[in-house]
Formats: sequence, structure tokens, C-alpha cells
Amino acid sequence: MEKETVLTLSGLKKNFGALEVLKQIDLTVQQGEVVSIIGPSGTGKSTLLRCINHLERPTHGQITIDDITLTAGKSSHKEIYRLRSKTAMVFQNYSLFKNKTALENIMEPLVQVQKMPKEEAVRRAEAILADIGLSEKRDAYPAHMSGGQQQRVGIGRAMAVKPRLILFDEPTSSLDPELVGEVLSVIQRLAAAHTAAMLIVTHEMRFARQVSDRILFMDGGVILEQGTPDEIFNSSNPRIRKFVAGLDV
Repeated sequence: MEKETVLTLSGLKKNFGALEVLKQIDLTVQQGEVVSIIGPSGTGKSTLLRCINHLERPTHGQITIDDITLTAGKSSHKEIYRLRSKTAMVFQNYSLFKNKTALENIMEPLVQVQKMPKEEAVRRAEAILADIGLSEKRDAYPAHMSGGQQQRVGIGRAMAVKPRLILFDEPTSSLDPELVGEVLSVIQRLAAAHTAAMLIVTHEMRFARQVSDRILFMDGGVILEQGTPDEIFNSSNPRIRKFVAGLDV
């Protein structure tokens, strides 16, 4: 049975003044597919994620998630809100509400965006805390959690809204090395469930190889090559070969 297409990008471009950061991005992602985006720093990987949910406004092109299509420069606030409601984003700096507990952080989009009754939101949030191994941090504030625990709460918050597409922007880059594994294992379990499509910008090459259905190599604002993990890490392209040379993959 053929999977549904969740995300389609057509001719996506993004300029910051005279600087063209995304040059011509065409991409489709299927339901439940896990796609990692790798490449040198400064090549537009994070900008691509931010354009997909309109944290950055694209300069040109179209973004389609399910049945919602936005055209750069022509989309209303209502259309952008509808598109964002299909996505969730996990940021590299956690982006938790400092004045809310772990439970309240996960509940926030359920109550404020989805208008879920508070009692139901509490039950959903408690189940997610159990799933990510943080039930004991239910009433803890971010200041009393490690970076790894905060990021797991961030992932839990993304899971809570049952999005069609989860965007991970270098989810381990702010973590001490000993905390990286606990976050990657949560993402890995989430990926294995294939309930949401996932786009993951990461520098964790071994993780990308293990978790991905497909890997995109970006350089200079374009997708230079895409394929299975084996195809990318064994690519004959000299630019990709230079990038992966010596990496622990």
C-alpha cells in the first residue's frame, strides 16, 4: 500500500537581503518517513526547517502539508496557522517555558492551541512523561532539570499534539556529550513507531545512519544529493566524500 505524501516543497527559496540561503529546494516526505539532513554548517539546513513552518517566511516557492498549500508572499495568517497546526518543532535550545513544570510544558499546546479540556491534557501529558522516562520530573521546573531532561520534555511536547510532521533542529547540539544518548534514544523510539514524518537536522552521523529512511546532504543552499544512508555515506560525490571522511559513522 502506497504511503501518503505529508510534505511537498516546490521551488523553495529564501533570501536574507542579497544573501540567497536556500536556492531551489524540491522535496517530498511520506507518512512515517524519517529524513535526516546533514552537511556543513551555514548551508541552510536550519533555515529550511524554519521555512517549512513559517518561522522564517520563504522568498519564493510553495509548501504543502497534507491538503494545505502556502505560496511564498501570498499566504494569510490563518493559512499559516493551519499549516503550523500540522507540525511540531524541537529546538536545539529546548525552548521550554521557564515558569512551567515539565507537565505544564507538555500540556501547554494541548490546552492553548487544541483547546483540550485540562483533565484530558493532564492525562495525555502524564502518559508522555512516562513514555520518555520522566514521570519523576512531573512537577519539576526547567531550572531543576538537566539539558537532556529538558530536551526530552521538548520532544514530549512535540509528541503531545500528534503532528503529521516533526521538525528537529539539531536536537543534541546544546547538550553535554554524556547527555546526548538519552535524547537520541527517545527520538529513535519515536522514529521506529512511524506515526509522524520526521525531518532531523543533525551532526550525529552514526545516529543519522541508524535512524533514517533517507538522508539529504545539503551544501550551498541546495540538496546536493539524497538517498539511503548507505548511498550517502558511500557516495562517489567528492564533496560528500570529503565531508564524511574520518567521521565515526
